[in-house]
Amino acid sequence: MSSTLDSLPPALAKIVQRFQRVSDQRRRTEQLIAYGNKLKSFPETDKVPENKVPGCVSQVYITASLNDGKVEFIADSDAFISKGMVGLLIEGLNGLTPTEILELTPDFIQETGLNVSLTPSRANGFYNIFKTMQKKALECKLDLPNS
Repeated sequence: MSSTLDSLPPALAKIVQRFQRVSDQRRRTEQLIAYGNKLKSFPETDKVPENKVPGCVSQVYITASLNDGKVEFIADSDAFISKGMVGLLIEGLNGLTPTEILELTPDFIQETGLNVSLTPSRANGFYNIFKTMQKKALECKLDLPNS
């Protein structure tokens, strides 16, 4: 295991390891899409500008709430790859504290090998989704008493 993996939260490290075991780019893409298929349904009423990820070619919406001090994200996208990216991030980040999410960097995408198959606009979309999730985590943190 690399030092990058050691520094990741357990759920995210597990996802990275899953992708590392797959050498075929087509299978990685299928695996990514599978994460999107796991997403919970997203309320149409939450598809509002303040929940939309800026800078994404696709329509991506994310909300976050706190449950016992841990962040819970829900999201949706109108594109399979974007939906997979947000699904992967939700699986890896849900249940972390806002501080744990804010301390992460998006470097782990290189460890998955996905960055090789993502077009520049999709790689940028991944970064924008990640940054939006961090922003939502910060908003949750600011809503905490004594933060």
